[in-house]
Amino acid sequence: MRVPEGRLVGKPLVLREWQKSELRKIYDNPNKTRRAILSFGRKNGKTALAACLLLLHLCGPEARPNSQLFSAAQSREQAAVLFALAAKMVRMNPALDIAHGGVVTIRDTAKQLYCAELGTLYRALSADASTAYGLSPVFIVHDELGQVKGPRSELYEALETATGAQDDPLSIVISTQAPTDGDLLSVLIDDAMRGEDKRTVVSLYTAAPEMDPFSEDAMRAANPAFGDFQNAEETKAMGEDARRMPSREPEYRNLILNQRVDMNAPFVSRTIWKNCGAPVVPDFDGLPVYGGLDLSEVSDLTALVLMAPVEQTWHVKPTFWLPGANLRDKARSDRVPYDTWRDQGYLVAAPGNTVDYEYVAAHLYEVCERNDVRKIGFDRWNWRHLKPWLLRAGFTEDQVEGEYAIFADIGQGFQTMSPALRDLESALLNGRIAHGMHPVLTMCAANATVQSDPAGNRKLSKSKSHGRIDGMVALAMAMSVAGTHEFVDPHSAYETHDLLVL
Repeated sequence: MRVPEGRLVGKPLVLREWQKSELRKIYDNPNKTRRAILSFGRKNGKTALAACLLLLHLCGPEARPNSQLFSAAQSREQAAVLFALAAKMVRMNPALDIAHGGVVTIRDTAKQLYCAELGTLYRALSADASTAYGLSPVFIVHDELGQVKGPRSELYEALETATGAQDDPLSIVISTQAPTDGDLLSVLIDDAMRGEDKRTVVSLYTAAPEMDPFSEDAMRAANPAFGDFQNAEETKAMGEDARRMPSREPEYRNLILNQRVDMNAPFVSRTIWKNCGAPVVPDFDGLPVYGGLDLSEVSDLTALVLMAPVEQTWHVKPTFWLPGANLRDKARSDRVPYDTWRDQGYLVAAPGNTVDYEYVAAHLYEVCERNDVRKIGFDRWNWRHLKPWLLRAGFTEDQVEGEYAIFADIGQGFQTMSPALRDLESALLNGRIAHGMHPVLTMCAANATVQSDPAGNRKLSKSKSHGRIDGMVALAMAMSVAGTHEFVDPHSAYETHDLLVL
């Protein structure tokens, strides 16, 4: 075999030790491997290795007479990549290419390889699932399965369920990681990592979340070919681009560090959020306090975020509620450790099946009695249900509504939210937020993405985000009502002069 492309093109293909280890894991499994998952960063030879395995089963020692082999991808272009590499390998090897006396016929138009001597046929399929029914594959390569959004793929299911007539079929999954825990590849990897099916083997090369994402150690963790046939300097340059331009970081983390990160740029990058993770002051006594309240639905996550200025930094304290009943089931369905966060004190489990507004109103009254609360921004959605409970909790009519009310209606459209997001983004970029890495708020920050209108105004979008973002919505509303607060520079000569005059 010859290297089909790249800087080593045409040279004999020599497997590295880590590649040999992967093959041993697949083919020396005493439980007879049914599915193998290989996940690492880009440009580590995933597709070339899969092409080798494809030819191994088409005309090599693993071939079975008259068998069908397939590769599957989400787009026609991606489906053609594996076929193209395998075809190049065939053409570069006279013992394989039928045009030079070999055994494999290349059908470029149909994206097929055919070995007449054995009757074996390989086809490349894209996500046109209708073409996958009525087949009986013995060998399947699922290429870049991480591109599947959500937990299901009709093409994947059609091929996997078509193997029932075969003895010991084998599926190979090669891909960088999917963006979220709920996507198909993540579900398969998590299931395999638990080791419940001994016929499934998994190799996951990824940079751990706590690692410096721009360090060489992180790059090596996700890229076994780093510095070998993967260009180390080019990979480092990608890291530097992501360091300078936060909008490039999600792509870098997903494709190079092989982390579960949505390549759609989030509102705030993980690095910037972490840089604002300084501890929060124990209490807000004597400080002006501003807040944001995202009521959501009574059976869903409700968030109250308070913030107070300490010197030049906004210190942030969130409170989150979820119904206490069936909390473990909700944690399992959302794939989020709500029950653990409850036990650790980061989440309040409200009694019953809902977060009753009476419960929230009582907490708000206690907060306002204890702190100098200037304003609390809220989304008008469900406000009519909360207002009566606020009055019953002890708030006056003037505190609830009117010119001097504590509560302020914050519209959720582009016009209102765009300035709030701009102020919040500025504070985060300049390190003027301290949130103490509260895990629930951190989850919301990781999930939050923005939606823009033609004029470039932005708002947080629950529909486009992956997972809960309620805490970030509440934080943005808190920033909106805190917009009138002016920080006093203690070193300013002008301010000192004013104090002396007074």
